[in-house]
Amino acid sequence: MNAVTHRVLDEAIDWQLCLDSGDATDQERQAFTAWLAAHPEHARAWQQLGGLDQQLAVAEPAPARRALLRRPTRRRLGSSLLVLVLLGGLLGLSAQRPLSDFLADEITARGEQRSLLLPDQTRVHLNSASALDIDFTAQHRHLTLRSGEILVETAKGDSRPLWVMTEHGRLRPLGTRFLVRLEEGATRLTVLQSSVAAYAQTAGEERIIEAGEQVMIGLNGLGTSQAASYAADAWSRGMLVVDDVPLGEFIARLGEQRRGYLGLDPRLAQLRISGSFPLHDTDLALAALVPSVPVRIQRYTDWWVKVVPQ
Repeated sequence: MNAVTHRVLDEAIDWQLCLDSGDATDQERQAFTAWLAAHPEHARAWQQLGGLDQQLAVAEPAPARRALLRRPTRRRLGSSLLVLVLLGGLLGLSAQRPLSDFLADEITARGEQRSLLLPDQTRVHLNSASALDIDFTAQHRHLTLRSGEILVETAKGDSRPLWVMTEHGRLRPLGTRFLVRLEEGATRLTVLQSSVAAYAQTAGEERIIEAGEQVMIGLNGLGTSQAASYAADAWSRGMLVVDDVPLGEFIARLGEQRRGYLGLDPRLAQLRISGSFPLHDTDLALAALVPSVPVRIQRYTDWWVKVVPQ
């Protein structure tokens, strides 16, 4: 799937301003419908813009959102989005996402997964709230994960070196399938097939991580290799699978798939839970908790939910 172009995203912003103005005519609505159906890229741009606008909607009423989106002329994606996300930062919208995410080559909203087929036939799956830069030249293939998590399935037959990079290190796949996840202060590498050469950014340390192993890569080097979860990649199939994990960890992972706030009473954090839960319906996943552990779901709004003692 190709990235949304600057031109198409600017067109989506123009349509957003038109439809949100309250003055759109029937002809304009029909023209928008035709534009949306004309190409899959248009639908992707509209979805991406809608994710930003839903965040703005929490903080400001419609007139203020229109003011944030308005610009006198069409500009390239970089300048348009930069203005948008900087203003969003002033409203506190950057609490869930780094501002730099919105300038990445590929970005997913909360609750969205996306699959990309790269020019070399490598397939990359982006998890919820992820941001990825793609840099392919005649000499190299570089993937830089800015935030979130990716599943990489490498292809054969390309002699250019492939590197996956984060702020903590570099990863060189050796014909493999693996996960890269940015966590607080470290990068988690989970190898599902074959092996990956892992390099720590600051320690200058290298180690081969084999299939079935995971390792944390931090500013102090590579951690101890541990056994990987058998279902670490279940999110790529729309499921969250846990086996005897603390409820606090489960709620944190589920919260990555929701827009808004999902909280947990700290008295429940150490309860243990196992099971398979749907990621594309997190309300159903929360409802499935109730028969398993002594909790109830306290819902203030669709955007503010908390798990509390029964």
